[in-house]
Amino acid sequence: MTKRTASFTLIALSLAAALWSLGAAPSAAPGLPVFADVTAKSQIRFVNRASHTSRKYLPESMVGGAAVFDYNNDGLLDTYLVNGAALSDPMKPGQTPDKHDPRYWNRLYRNNGDGTFTDVTEAAGVQGTQYGMGVAVADYDNDGWEDLFVTGLGHNTLFHNNGDGTFTDVTKQAGVEGSGWSAGAAFVDYDRDGLLDLVVSRYLTWSFSQDIWCGEHKPGYRAYCSPDLFSPISNVLYHNDGHGKFHDASREAGFSSAPGKALGIAVNDYDGDGWPDIFIANDSVAEQLFHNKRDGTFEEVALSAGVAYDEDGHTFAGMGVDFDDYDNDGWPDIFVNALANQRYALFHNVKGSFEYMTNRTGLGAASLLHSGWGAKFFDYDNDGWKDLFVGQGHVMDNIQLTQPNLRYLEPPLLLRNVKGKFSNVSAQSGAPFQQPRTSRGAAFGDLDNDGFIDVVMNCNDEAAIILRNQGGNGNHWLAVNTVGTKSNRDGIGARIKLTLPDGTVQYGYVSTASSYLSASDKRVHFGLGAQKAAASLEITWPSGKTHRLENVKADQVVKVKEP
Repeated sequence: MTKRTASFTLIALSLAAALWSLGAAPSAAPGLPVFADVTAKSQIRFVNRASHTSRKYLPESMVGGAAVFDYNNDGLLDTYLVNGAALSDPMKPGQTPDKHDPRYWNRLYRNNGDGTFTDVTEAAGVQGTQYGMGVAVADYDNDGWEDLFVTGLGHNTLFHNNGDGTFTDVTKQAGVEGSGWSAGAAFVDYDRDGLLDLVVSRYLTWSFSQDIWCGEHKPGYRAYCSPDLFSPISNVLYHNDGHGKFHDASREAGFSSAPGKALGIAVNDYDGDGWPDIFIANDSVAEQLFHNKRDGTFEEVALSAGVAYDEDGHTFAGMGVDFDDYDNDGWPDIFVNALANQRYALFHNVKGSFEYMTNRTGLGAASLLHSGWGAKFFDYDNDGWKDLFVGQGHVMDNIQLTQPNLRYLEPPLLLRNVKGKFSNVSAQSGAPFQQPRTSRGAAFGDLDNDGFIDVVMNCNDEAAIILRNQGGNGNHWLAVNTVGTKSNRDGIGARIKLTLPDGTVQYGYVSTASSYLSASDKRVHFGLGAQKAAASLEITWPSGKTHRLENVKADQVVKVKEP
């Protein structure tokens, strides 16, 4: 085990974030942070074009994902937003969605460091060609530059980051084009060989020719069809063979034998054996937990582990997901949201088995009448406990005709974690939590490097929203940026244990995957409360090496290189 003398770099960042003039200056008075909608000031003018038609094609209701990542390695998080494409009403036999019009492009925005962003989509070459769904981010070839994988209808796209501000579409030569309706994606080194593999969730066996009328046959009542009317489909696992090549390992790894109706993906090591496991949110069929058997194969164990159904044995509409340790006991827990009248699911990890904790933690009452999409555990107030954000909005745009107590447009939800119990603080957390929206993908990261996590939301057929966490409560923080050597360069799959001088402990896991079809910053963020340093940071790399740093000062990003 190496000590603090191991190679690492400390990057000090100002809490004041003076360069960011996106909202009112944070108050120095103690209290809970509030969020400000800074979309207009950010100059991000993205509008999601789902291309809604009278035919109620199911994909219209599902797009799209968001990502925050540093594509140009300048220390500032940029953002990527996935868009739909033009649909005819109706679609003719053999016709495919049309993305040529710039209104339908996916968009990449470069962070200028002063609160504004510049649209660099065309220069970077990442407009996309398909009706988009989701996005995954990671450095799959270990060259030091973050790459993009975009899912969608019919095929997917892998954009290789050239390191000069441009990307190249390498999908076909990489062998990851896929087929069908792909939704979520996640990079994960499942065999720990130092190369990031790729898992892709697929939603349904569906095509435009399945023009089914759902809902009552009267004006305004046609509805998006339930997934129950369509057949499940298997997810896809691509093994990274190196030299920019992947092969489809779905059958050999055990994925092909477990079809579902999959959307969000999250990764963590739920049983503490050092190998990454994969949780996939399924819509209206059993959820899936793929246990890594450490020999290149997986076993689907959701039922035996206790995460397949809710506490009444019912399925629910799993969409957004996160896989993290919300109660600081060292065992990663699972959150999955759902549609209204189902309650969001919280599964507490008890040494490798799970118990349904929705109602006992306050989550049931807060979510009963709501429908969730992009979601993540993150410590928004830096008090040392991971809170929960959920972007919301019903899938049915005419839901009030049939269920007047529900709403299509809903404001996001913010739940504050108070030692393992959740309190709804949305009403006191700023104007954005009073504004109803059609939230879909949500990505999370510290856009202004002030130590408080911000949110980027992609909204279905609406403008994207940038939510700035204005902080200001005086709590300290620490972020860890891992750089692998023998492990994959991003350090994805590294486990981090942070111990404070008072003996309290927190745990983190390096991953960009979670939420709904989205990718968040890979840096692991910890809130330290009043503590001005961490007594120790212990990092267990995917290679198996353990690395310990001591007396690490607060309020900075610590860049740690694997020894």
